[in-house]
Parts: sequence; C-alpha cells; structure tokens
Amino acid sequence: MATVSALKQDARQRGAARATVSQLTMYDWVALDKRGKRMKGEMPAKNASLVKAELRRQGMNPQTVRERAKPLFGASGSSVSARDVAIFSRQIATMMASGVPMVQAFEIIADGQKNVRFKNMLVDVKQTIEGGAALHEALGKYPVQFDELYRNLVHAGESAGVLDTVLDTVATYKERMEAIKSKIKKALFYPVMVLAVALLVSMILLLFVVPVFETTFRDAGAELPAPTQFVISASQFMQHNWYIVIGLIVGSIVAVVMAKKRSQKFAHFMDRVMLKLPVMGNILRQSAIARFARTLGVTFRAGVPLVEAMEAVAGATGSIVYGDAIRQMRDDVAVGHQLQLAMRQTGLFPNMVVQMTAIGEESGALDNMLFKVAEFYEEEVSNQVDTLSTLLEPMIMVILGVLVGGMVISLYLPIFKLAGTV
Repeated sequence: MATVSALKQDARQRGAARATVSQLTMYDWVALDKRGKRMKGEMPAKNASLVKAELRRQGMNPQTVRERAKPLFGASGSSVSARDVAIFSRQIATMMASGVPMVQAFEIIADGQKNVRFKNMLVDVKQTIEGGAALHEALGKYPVQFDELYRNLVHAGESAGVLDTVLDTVATYKERMEAIKSKIKKALFYPVMVLAVALLVSMILLLFVVPVFETTFRDAGAELPAPTQFVISASQFMQHNWYIVIGLIVGSIVAVVMAKKRSQKFAHFMDRVMLKLPVMGNILRQSAIARFARTLGVTFRAGVPLVEAMEAVAGATGSIVYGDAIRQMRDDVAVGHQLQLAMRQTGLFPNMVVQMTAIGEESGALDNMLFKVAEFYEEEVSNQVDTLSTLLEPMIMVILGVLVGGMVISLYLPIFKLAGTV
C-alpha cells in the first residue's frame, strides 16, 4: 500500500509540475555585461522578474525588460508548419547522436528559432521534461504538431534505449513525407492557378470589355454573328447576376469541403473519384503506397508492434480509400494472417509491392523491403509529376485559347464583317 501511495503521490507531483508550465511570454531585454558593453536579446518566460534573474545568473546587469507587443491580429508568430517539425526532428536527432543532453539540445534549438510560436512550444516541452516527463509525454501536449505516429516512434525509441537512432529515422521519415507532399502540391497548384486566372480574365472581359463592344454594335445596327451574340448574352447575364455566379462558385466549393468533412461516405466517394483520374489518380495512388511503405517500415524498425502500428499508418497515407484498406489489413493481421496476404485481399496494392512484402516477411527483413518499395514509388511520384506538368502545358493553352481567345475573336467578327462590306 505504501508503494502504491508513493507512486500516486509521485504521479501527482509530476502532473503538477507539468501543469505549472503556462503559456510563456516573449520579453525583449537590454543589459550590460561585465565589461559594461550594452547587450540586447529576447527571452521567453512567465514574467519579467524571471528574465532579470536569468540575466543576473549569466553575469549581466539588466537595464530594461519589456514584454513584446502582441500583433493586432492573431497570436504572435506564424503557425508551426510540418516543415518546421521536420527541421526540428533533424536538429534534435543530430544533437543527441553527438552526445548533447536532451534538455540542452532543446534549449539550443529554441534559441535559434525565428518562429516565436514554435520557440515557446519548444521551451514549454523542455521545461516539461525538466519536470520529470518523458519526451513522448512532453510532445503529447502538442498533438497537432506531433501526431500519434510521431509520439509512438519516440516512445518506442525511449523504451528500447535507442532514442537517438529512432529520432534520426523519424527525421528522415518527416523529410521524405514533406518531399512527397511538396510534389503533390506542385502537381495540383499549377493547373488550378492557371484555370483560376483564366476564369478571372473571362469575368473581367464579360463585365467591363464586352459592354463597350455591345454599345458600338448597337449603334452600328449590324446583324451580329451567332458567337458574338452568345458572348453578349453571357455578358448581359453576368452584369445582372454576377453575385449569383460568384455565390454559386464559392458556395459549391464550400459545400464540397464541408460535405467531405462531415460525411464519411461523400469523402470516400470523392477519394475514389480522385484515384480514378487519368495521370493525377496514378500520382495519388503511388503517393499513398509510398507513404504506407515508408511509415510502416519506420514503425516496424523502431520496434512498434505491427498491429499497433497499422492504425497510425492508416492515417499517414493521405488517402481515405487506402486508410480504410489498411485498417482492414490490421484486423486481418490481428487474427493471424500474414501481412502480404492481407494486402492482396484489398486489391489496392500492385503485385510487386505484395511480393516484396512477402519476401521481407519470409527473410525477416520486412523493414528493408518496405523502404525499397517506398524509395521506388517516391521516385515514381517525382517522375509522374514531371510528366503531368509536360502534359498539362498544351491542355492549358487549349483551354486558355477557347475561353479568352474565343471570346476576343467573337467580339471582332462583326468588325471583320463590316470591313468586308465596305
């Protein structure tokens, strides 16, 4: 009973220590060093007195300590991106592999952070570790930036006593995942932006340019060709109902986004449609397989049990269809089926992936085989994105020609007709 009571008391003390870590405030300070030289800097702390105490501890005489003014809109500092977390992962892995103590490593990385929000977060995590928490527990205070998969990998590394090795693996994993996401965004951004600009130019022509030509044609009293009459009718409709058109476009986008968030069936349907698109669907499919293989390889190498890892892997694929299939694979593996057999049943994995997984299971080198699969499909995604860019350029030129060029030509048709009759 005494032991149980002591454990409970220790747990309460650790919880209290973590609870005392509040949101830190950034202070700008000016101080004189031992030579009387004026020094300036910044420091996150709970209050100004702690800043002054820390400066005195470092042998400086504080002159002014002021709380940094908060911006008019939103919290200070930009949001913490996945790229920030990837860079942090590489930094902490390198320092720990070099023998730098964890708390000191967090302090060094936090001091070098330009993102104030991320800097405060790292200081908070450091103080939580100093209060007696494990690293995965401290990171658990920020589940958005450090997801379940990240924390599970860190936990596995702590349990096995190979945290520096696991952190290096996690850093590589985050960098590879960000590279794939960047490729997918690149594939989607270019055509979407070009089409958006084409749509905007068309609306400007219909609202401001076509009405000028319409007045000229009306004064001339000439009979208008069918294409010109169509463009003028579209312009008249836009002038009287532009707010309805814009409302329909914005409303449709918002409706699709909201429906995808609230309806699992609709989200599943949209994901299936995306996977069936020519070229783009192949990129998304190969990206999902690459993420699956690399994530499962990392978790398996870190010592996370296969069944336990599958749930985190399902959320890392970036595809609802593949996520559902991996959860089904998890259930199959949990009742004793081999991973390669469970993969084959889904019908979503190419035969090469299934065969390499089978070889990995039989040889006891599943993680190595999964990494080879990931590298192959990551390279395929890169090549497919380059191919997509090449294919889209002529298609986009055709669309621009039809939308903008066709509209301009239709406006000049009556002028050509009048010139021919003179």
